Amino acid sequence: MKVCSLITTLGLAVTLSLSALAQAAGKPEIKLGYVDGWADSVATTEVAAVIIREKLGYDVKMIPVSAGIMWSGVARGDLDASLSAWLPVTHSQYYKKFKKQIVLVGTVEPDAKIGLVVPDYVKAKTIADLKTEKAAFGGVITGIDAGAGVMEKTEKAIVAYDLGYRLLPSSGAGMAVALDRAIRAHKAIVVTGWQPHWMFGKYKLHFLSDPKKVYGASENVQVMINPKLETKAKPVVNFLRKFQWKPGQISAVMVDIQDGMAAPAAAKKWVAAHAAEVNGWVGK
Repeated sequence: MKVCSLITTLGLAVTLSLSALAQAAGKPEIKLGYVDGWADSVATTEVAAVIIREKLGYDVKMIPVSAGIMWSGVARGDLDASLSAWLPVTHSQYYKKFKKQIVLVGTVEPDAKIGLVVPDYVKAKTIADLKTEKAAFGGVITGIDAGAGVMEKTEKAIVAYDLGYRLLPSSGAGMAVALDRAIRAHKAIVVTGWQPHWMFGKYKLHFLSDPKKVYGASENVQVMINPKLETKAKPVVNFLRKFQWKPGQISAVMVDIQDGMAAPAAAKKWVAAHAAEVNGWVGK
């Protein structure tokens, strides 16, 4: 009992000491907003948080929010930054509303994509094919959070392609569970999906082609900050300007998390394995 208590006490002391050191150095707490149900948002933000804490010496608070609250939070200054702004299509409505109150400072993922995703074994290859294959899919598209950009685009796709489907809201995790269940049973399923996402590493999937370009072309996942962060923590902004995933890098973090590793541990593992790259981002 005494040993357990000592370990707990030491762990708490280390946590408090790190926070105290940041405060003693006059460094403010950095608040990062992310979308908890989005695998890429979690992985990217966790890695950024580890780097800001360990390399730059700032205390970091990660705050899970919906996409809309993420944008409005950065615009108001309730959040200092977010590394999950999907542009130019997915979050276009938020950008139009808040573009004068936020600053885009970098691109963490330059070749992202959203759309409708199916297992490779289904017959459908284009979104238009869903109309003739409606019975196989049960007339349902399994979605994520209501109000998410990919959900709004899917509502438009249903109309544009005259599908007559019902879009079923869920969550990122709920969508993944439904996809896994359908694949295990070798049943047809269509989900709202995006890359980067761990599911493309675990299953054989493909996006349905979108000749009407409802979902746009290639997306960019960008970093947005509240303008005051430039004065509040200039080194953090400098890092966020440089932080960018190379092709396939984020997958390692997402897969570790999906396989059961705690997100902070997965992030620390990646940072430790890419010391030279990380040091380049923080100017060391």
